[in-house]
Amino acid sequence: MTPLAEILLRRIAATGPITIADYMAECLLHPEYGYYSTRDPFGAGGDFTTAPEISQMFGELIGLCLAQTWLDQDQPAAFTLAELGPGRGTLMADILRATGQVPGFLQAANLCLVEASVTLREKQRETLGAYQVNWLDRVSDLPDAPLYLVANEFFDALPIRQFTRDEKGWREHQITDQEGSLQIGLSTPAPIAALDHRLNDTKPGDIVEICAPGVAIAGSLSTRINVHGGVAIIVDYGGWRSLGDTLQALRHHKMEDPLANPGNADITAHVDFEALASAATDISTSQMTPQGVLLERLGITARARQLAENLQGDALDSHVAAHRRLTHGDEMGTLFKAIAFHPNGTNPPPGFAP
Repeated sequence: MTPLAEILLRRIAATGPITIADYMAECLLHPEYGYYSTRDPFGAGGDFTTAPEISQMFGELIGLCLAQTWLDQDQPAAFTLAELGPGRGTLMADILRATGQVPGFLQAANLCLVEASVTLREKQRETLGAYQVNWLDRVSDLPDAPLYLVANEFFDALPIRQFTRDEKGWREHQITDQEGSLQIGLSTPAPIAALDHRLNDTKPGDIVEICAPGVAIAGSLSTRINVHGGVAIIVDYGGWRSLGDTLQALRHHKMEDPLANPGNADITAHVDFEALASAATDISTSQMTPQGVLLERLGITARARQLAENLQGDALDSHVAAHRRLTHGDEMGTLFKAIAFHPNGTNPPPGFAP
């Protein structure tokens, strides 16, 4: 049993069952035993690998997408270039390298990273040592300025609540103590106002997840872009409208029971892109676009061929595999989706459809 599991069992004994959201928050960000508070989880030696760690092409193309949007929005003389949950800083490093070729872009940019983990901030400092970086604790700390933002695999780690529909309402999934071990139980059925809109497309036994922090952040980004201009590009795994149990844990690149090793495994859930788009009430949102489609529209195959000219042997094989992993339908190409927020009256960023 992990130290965090013991803490959670004591908490449940004292105050009763906790929500899935509370459990996720403790597992990921507990100050002493939280997953992101204690380690670098990325890469072959960690628990998972993200698109920027697979190939530089991902960050380059996203960066040029941001820069073209900046050009299309009349090149504001001072703006915030931001990333939510920037990992090791790899994505932002690739963005900065690619956009350095766009006259005036980096000179106008105020680089801000929203990162809660002290451990990961140190990794980002190593990666981005050549740049002036402002680290922020919360999205609400972003400056009041035009905002050009990317969030890759950020929303999936935000705490969710799970509900099963019942004949008498909704029963919330809760973490309980069953003979000294953590187990999932169900609350008594009750009406849930936040799920009233799901009564027409669900039936008893269906599971629905909601992510209040994600909706709040999407609303905050929407307001900033409405007032100041800019764009937000969100890339994550998930789909349009939550249905089913998507809570999952990943450890050493393998799936495991989310309750098995609290604090030692990454715990996430699929992103409900409909909920994010619905929160952006005062701006325009693009169509949800599969990652593979977006990257192909942005020119990843041409870039891959260009990079391949200088590669051979194992390096070339790895490069070809990276292109496939990012774009192919059997890998990340369709599981991961993207959506963009942009001001009313403007075109969506390159690669996205209205």
